[in-house]
Amino acid sequence: MTPLPKRKHSHGRTHRRRSHDALKARRLIECPTCHSPRLAHRVCPVCGHYRGQAVLPDTR
Repeated sequence: MTPLPKRKHSHGRTHRRRSHDALKARRLIECPTCHSPRLAHRVCPVCGHYRGQAVLPDTR
């Protein structure tokens, strides 16, 4: 037999629990090579550079 809650959780309790579930906006930085927005600590999808070095072939 599985345990079941004795009473229904209130709307306020449910909303307080879900208050941290919202998606946060992604932080974008400017690529120093091509000046397009990219995610931090990732290879630039436009020019293929990471930390000043060409990692991927140029995709422009």
